[in-house]
Amino acid sequence: MNIIKIKDRNELDKKVVSMPWYVEKFINYKLPDLSPSSLLEYIRDYETFFSWLRAEGLTEGESIRQIPIEDLEKLHMDSIDNYKMFLSTRKENANVKTTINRKLSSLRSLFHYLSQIAEDEQFYPLLKRNVMAKVEIKRSQKPKDSAAKLEGKLLQEEEISEFIDYIQNNGYETDVAKNKQALYSYQLNKIRDTCIVTLILNSGIRVSEVYNLNVDDIDLKNKVAYVYRKGSNDDTFKTPVYFRNNAIQALTDYLALRQSLYKPVKREKALFLAIANGKKEGERMTKRAIQEMVIKYAKRFGKPYLSVHKLRHSFATDYYLRNDLYKTQEQLGHASPETTQIYAHLTDRTMAEAIDKNKES
Repeated sequence: MNIIKIKDRNELDKKVVSMPWYVEKFINYKLPDLSPSSLLEYIRDYETFFSWLRAEGLTEGESIRQIPIEDLEKLHMDSIDNYKMFLSTRKENANVKTTINRKLSSLRSLFHYLSQIAEDEQFYPLLKRNVMAKVEIKRSQKPKDSAAKLEGKLLQEEEISEFIDYIQNNGYETDVAKNKQALYSYQLNKIRDTCIVTLILNSGIRVSEVYNLNVDDIDLKNKVAYVYRKGSNDDTFKTPVYFRNNAIQALTDYLALRQSLYKPVKREKALFLAIANGKKEGERMTKRAIQEMVIKYAKRFGKPYLSVHKLRHSFATDYYLRNDLYKTQEQLGHASPETTQIYAHLTDRTMAEAIDKNKES
């Protein structure tokens, strides 16, 4: 089991005992099919909902765990509408439409299980009335809309190599020459940082996949990185993801220096390392550190909106121009081709712009 899943499984085990018995039953039912990370999201959504029920006086349960299943049967559509209003207008952490839809979808999954699948000793459904069956959850954003939001915020063909060059060949160093702390960090980690950015921009892997990479997961000869794909609950299998030739040299350079530069203990298998303050041995670089590293360079490069995820989008758009929808879907690890269609819309714009440029010249 990869590191993120181990952490999430431990947190899931801790949180599920604070849930009502019927939620625990649902989680156990879903456990063989969904990853601990996905189930943890369910639990967090239920915590929000049950806390709201108690605050609104819609249950007499003295704690979340003590909320009886009968209280779910008594809910009216007005209650669900009020809950949606609460999610969208609460003072702290107001939710966007996508998040609200996900929270409602989590509830609908629970209510469906209790009313259609789970049975009592007399073979009757555990939940006699399912108010969530009446709730329509519309797809909040079409691929075309997602593409429109990303337009102008990704690296185009020539900018991909320019951004890598900016990190690799001291463009950033020149920009922070007067900042001793930033300069020291850059000089220490330049080869590692170049490697991470180059790998993402030449494979499209996610930040969680970068984080989980071990040294043995890299096959330079066949240009393959073996990763735990998002959403997969099979911890015995790593998916091979191909990277372009452009990433080979960056990986070779980093691997040659990984041991001497970061001095990890022998049992440390992580590919990308960082030395924490006060420590001498390198340890697995955190997801947050990877994200902050990319943002740091992006701001100086003049693209402050860039993130690890937008680097992935940049690769995908460039990759789609040279391949088809289904190859791009497979490369990115999307469950549905509908998700990948965003790049069709993005590349339509890119090609239109290229035609316009040719006309002008």
